[in-house]
Amino acid sequence: DITITPTDARWVGAWWLGILVCATLNLLAGIPFWFFPKSLVKEGETNETEEMNKRSVVSLQEKDRNEAKQTMYEIAKDFIPFLKALFHNSVYMLFICITVLQFSAFNGMVSFMPKYLEQQFGKSASDAIFLIGVYNLPIICVGYFFGGLLMKKFKINIYQAANIAFWISLLDYLLYFSAFWTVCDTSPVAGLTVSYEGVKQVSYTENTLLAVCNSDCDCPLKIWDPVCGDNGITYVSPCLAGCKASRGTGKSMVFENCTCVAASGFSSQNVSAILGQCGGEENCDKMLRYFLILTLVCSFIFSLAAMPGYMVLIRSLKPEEKSFGVGIHGLASRVLAGIPSPIYFGALIDNTCLKWGTMTCGGEGACRMYDIVTYRWLYFGLPAALRGLSYIPSALILLILKKKLKAESQVLLNAPVEMQDKEQEALN
Repeated sequence: DITITPTDARWVGAWWLGILVCATLNLLAGIPFWFFPKSLVKEGETNETEEMNKRSVVSLQEKDRNEAKQTMYEIAKDFIPFLKALFHNSVYMLFICITVLQFSAFNGMVSFMPKYLEQQFGKSASDAIFLIGVYNLPIICVGYFFGGLLMKKFKINIYQAANIAFWISLLDYLLYFSAFWTVCDTSPVAGLTVSYEGVKQVSYTENTLLAVCNSDCDCPLKIWDPVCGDNGITYVSPCLAGCKASRGTGKSMVFENCTCVAASGFSSQNVSAILGQCGGEENCDKMLRYFLILTLVCSFIFSLAAMPGYMVLIRSLKPEEKSFGVGIHGLASRVLAGIPSPIYFGALIDNTCLKWGTMTCGGEGACRMYDIVTYRWLYFGLPAALRGLSYIPSALILLILKKKLKAESQVLLNAPVEMQDKEQEALN
């Protein structure tokens, strides 16, 4: 019989189902594109014009094939000069630094948020993913929409856009520190977070799982099969709890005559334990609500600054550099932030593991329990440090743009009166 629940660290579930659903939806969304014609009628064209275009397509195809080699040569020839021009664009390069730092923090947090909700608030993996989707994704879309609407309605120039992105992002950053207080203590585990006498401690060694109360049981130390004692302390296995007998089957199994439960000073004739970890504090659900509301507010503010920030990137490039510049920006953000950030976030979080699982072949498995205090400081502290560093290049961009705006305004003031209107329009 299955003796674990979805909140158990060993519960895997149908993790592959989401991939199949997303793949099916993507395929269905792509089907209408198969029915598009090879060329679309442009605005203002008639059917006769369309027929003439079709006849000219055949003759143009041969010409295109002949010009393909020359075009590729021209692209390769322009690559180095364009790349050199981008490297000399101070605003563009500073914006890439900001993106790498901010995206590293965001990607690391999103990757390990489900695990954090599991460990900190005792939620199952499916509940954690569902809560993240409900509280974060819709509000991010709303923030993008209103950020774009703000840019369009007020016709904001590049310096104003940089100011808006900077101060809105800084407000989100200051609110972010409130998350350090939305915590609850998880249930104590004997030999890992408390001693067998109930004294608080944190141990990363297996030797602390042994005590006088279970010394005669010859218990295996690598097994993770937690039980909750009547004293509110979780034990890694019924054997390590010193239990001598059991009754019932499946999830309703109860272990009795547990010497380690009695040794903790629990004064009761019935020293028993039941399957599963003990529950957390009563205020855990309340703290979870506060945490989710905080992430909702922070996600909205952060996404509101995304569009003004992206316009700084676009407007810092010359028209002929835009497509190439956006491509290099996307490449840099993924190579320097998207790939490495989950790796070093995961490596640091793994260092906080208190109890590793063991695979059937004998190798090290997944982590069953973390030192949640250290986990929390790493999970929130590392993104805070990365985001804090990103405000140094942000401030430099503001100074550069302010200096450029003053120089352009000075040129405009010295220009003839009849040219000022045209130059002001171009500046906007």
